[in-house]
Amino acid sequence: MTRKATITDLQQLAELFDQYRIFYHKESDIQAAENFLAERIENKDSEIFLAEYNGRLVGFVQLYPLFSSTRMKRYWLLNDLYVNEDYRGKGYSKALIEEAKKMAKSSAACGILLETGKSNDIGNQLYPACGFQIYDEVNFYEWTNEYN
Repeated sequence: MTRKATITDLQQLAELFDQYRIFYHKESDIQAAENFLAERIENKDSEIFLAEYNGRLVGFVQLYPLFSSTRMKRYWLLNDLYVNEDYRGKGYSKALIEEAKKMAKSSAACGILLETGKSNDIGNQLYPACGFQIYDEVNFYEWTNEYN
């Protein structure tokens, strides 16, 4: 089952979010994760959908709003997708992506963007299977503020 996250999900969601950050080689910090997610939910900075099994949160997807100037429409950035390792391979990622696509349609967005590493074999199979197309006509650049 998938559904939109609410502030009452914060404790379990923060634990999942912490697992996600550890997966990406960040230090565990559940309190900071809880604070970060509370701000996103309370300020409506992002949309978070959850995968649930027997009342336990097992995965989430978080999307941030962007805008396309040339299309003059909203885009959504699929920034975070995570399923607890004990529940992988059971369709939760696809269900979460479908929730994201429904939300994009209901908000009249022109699409969903995402980035994943070239070495992410699972993601690079999952996203095309869910209808995403690789877009290799541009170079992706990043500037990092070293003082934050």
